[in-house]
Amino acid sequence: MLSSAVSSSLLILHKPFARVIRFPIPKLPLSPNPRPLSSLSPAASALTPNAVGAGGRAGALSPAPITEDLQKIDVNPPKGTRDFPPEDMRLRNWLFYHFREVSRLFGFEEVDFPVLESEALYIRKAGEEIRDQLYCFEDRGNRRVALRPELTPSLARLVIQKGKSLSLPVKWFAVGQCWRYERMTRGRRREHYQWNMDIIGVHEVSAEAELISSIVTFFKRLGITASDVGFKVSSRKVLQEVLRHYSIPEALFGKVCIIIDKIEKIPVDDIKNELKSAGVSEEAIEQLLQVLSIKSLTKLEEILGDAGEAVADLKQLFSLAEKFGYSEWIQFDASIVRGLAYYTGIVFEGFDRGGKLRAICGGGRYDRLLSTFGGDDIPACGFGFGDAVIVELLKEKGLLPELSLQVENIVCALDPGLQGAAATVATILRGKGQSVDLVLENKPLKWVFKRAARINANRLILVGDSEWQRASQSQHIH
Repeated sequence: MLSSAVSSSLLILHKPFARVIRFPIPKLPLSPNPRPLSSLSPAASALTPNAVGAGGRAGALSPAPITEDLQKIDVNPPKGTRDFPPEDMRLRNWLFYHFREVSRLFGFEEVDFPVLESEALYIRKAGEEIRDQLYCFEDRGNRRVALRPELTPSLARLVIQKGKSLSLPVKWFAVGQCWRYERMTRGRRREHYQWNMDIIGVHEVSAEAELISSIVTFFKRLGITASDVGFKVSSRKVLQEVLRHYSIPEALFGKVCIIIDKIEKIPVDDIKNELKSAGVSEEAIEQLLQVLSIKSLTKLEEILGDAGEAVADLKQLFSLAEKFGYSEWIQFDASIVRGLAYYTGIVFEGFDRGGKLRAICGGGRYDRLLSTFGGDDIPACGFGFGDAVIVELLKEKGLLPELSLQVENIVCALDPGLQGAAATVATILRGKGQSVDLVLENKPLKWVFKRAARINANRLILVGDSEWQRASQSQHIH
């Protein structure tokens, strides 16, 4: 029995909207002058496609020209970028949920950085592809800035900023948007979201082993198996040992790695010519290419011996993979070096065993990155995992989930004069943590039933005049 404060009741139709239940509600006063929403700040000026087309650089920002004639705009997003209508946003949120949940399971804390960073953060190493792919420009304060093409340099900057206040080891993850002006292919766009996990302050290969374990855990959650995806693993130290044997200067190491990273993208003769132009002797080039063709850790040990760090690190990683339970996911491939100059040790790439897609993810050890920004070096490793290729893989395997809109309640007033009562019902339910779609206009029942089905509502609540009148007369409802 409800008190006399109750002044109306409702018809509640449960899915499939056949059963009718009376639901009493108190009549709450509604403010005749609701507080207006605050206005949003004006959006920042966008980069024009022409400004970044030539080498990825743009001039200073300037106000858009004012024209008398209104012209129809291109309703498509800029080339290489995406809109996220509700159905795509549901998929993105689902994917990001798994990124974050796996990170939580491994004890990582979330961080984020500005999308706009200093250009100097990304151009400290010559020869990297990333230099020519920057969306960069001079802002109105005459500062060179860039939309971030990756997350790791921002992470390094933050670690240096925190300094000795950080308690090592640090386990951080981020999910952020990145921008690169590059040729688009399947799974490659000019903007994408990237999941990064990084471990700062651990020398041992156990850090890389845990990072790979986290990615395997992610794959398993999505239904992807070791027969679908694998990891190619190597070490930058393999190349170092070969180059050291032929007295190649240490200063050339980063440049050689960038060239070798193209080994599956351009003809071998072009690789040889680039290496020769970089100052590597023909004998060293032949030996280098021979080593890079090795797919067996045992064979690598025969050539390099077991005394070097490269073989020791790799053997330890494969041993740990057995303990973590993902040994069937990984394989040795000496040609994997990764294209960024800052890697120093173990490197790895996740790949589609069907061979239809580009690398799914990649990472490795970067023990000397902080010193390139003026900080003290700290051992570190991490990976980047984009959102585009994994969606293509899920489509390929038929693993994309069906993510329809789901609302618990739809509330509708059957008479315009009861719109206030319907709003009261919605407020009460929302206060209890339930989602409510309130019908804001006077609509026919046929439309309401169709909408309830479209949004997968569990309950349809109708605020009717007769129930209102009976409740007002009786003041008590059972």
